[in-house]
Amino acid sequence: MTEPVLKDPRKMYHSGKFSKQDQDTPALEEEMAIQPDCGEESYQGNHRLENRRVLITGADSGIGRAVAIAFAREGADIALHFLPGEEKDANEVADYIKKAGRKVSLLPYDLREDDSPQKIIKQAVEELGGLDTLVLNAAQQFARESISELEIQQVRDTFTVNIISMFAIVKEAEPHLPAGSAIITTTSLQATDPSDNLLDYAATKASISNFTVNLAAQFAKKGIRVNGVAPGPIWTPLQLDEGQLPGTLPEFGQDTLLERAGQPVELAPVYVFLASNEASYVTAQIYGVTGGTAINL
Repeated sequence: MTEPVLKDPRKMYHSGKFSKQDQDTPALEEEMAIQPDCGEESYQGNHRLENRRVLITGADSGIGRAVAIAFAREGADIALHFLPGEEKDANEVADYIKKAGRKVSLLPYDLREDDSPQKIIKQAVEELGGLDTLVLNAAQQFARESISELEIQQVRDTFTVNIISMFAIVKEAEPHLPAGSAIITTTSLQATDPSDNLLDYAATKASISNFTVNLAAQFAKKGIRVNGVAPGPIWTPLQLDEGQLPGTLPEFGQDTLLERAGQPVELAPVYVFLASNEASYVTAQIYGVTGGTAINL
């Protein structure tokens, strides 16, 4: 009798402590002491997104990278947005997309610049021949011990990158999105269970969750579904560039029910599902991938 293939989720990925490390802005995945698993070797596609034309923001590393690799292997062409300075990571992802036999458009734009959303959508539509899926994932996160250490310019930049850019990109993309399109945002466990050292970041993630639900109500009339994914502690370069308070990185994610940080590849199937026609009756939802912590909007 054939036995089932069962894997203990506590032990599937790195479950020990992380080494002390940090990087200057922008942090690069290639330079991390323990490399995140973004599905480079493991993710196998099943033609679930054949010929889709997808924009992914923040797609050079971490969750965006895993989503880009998975979507390409599911048959999608990718407009790959990244922050200038992260070309090395972005080019690696582009190579994986090309190896999957799909088209890739590289979009190096700083979302803090007002005209970036317009340029991103224009280039994505021109180079992919259209657009039907948005994965709005780009974010900045800087931990600060107290509000007295929090520069107001940091607050402005965090809101601009994390949530204002979503408004702007969707506004620019709307005329190009046909019925059947999908929009997926990346919110966070921080939206419902905020850390006091991430005041600005957590506030933007709560905004993203509400933006997602409200936008879904508007776009349902167009036949466009809008959903969000709420990650918990995921091992990405975001954590090394002042994303955590000094000295806390070694214990990152180990207070979850599964006693470890998540890996980007563990989120990719959720994004694939939400983008696919299989999620035809799913809209205005937030999916938690948190290692066990409950989310409530």
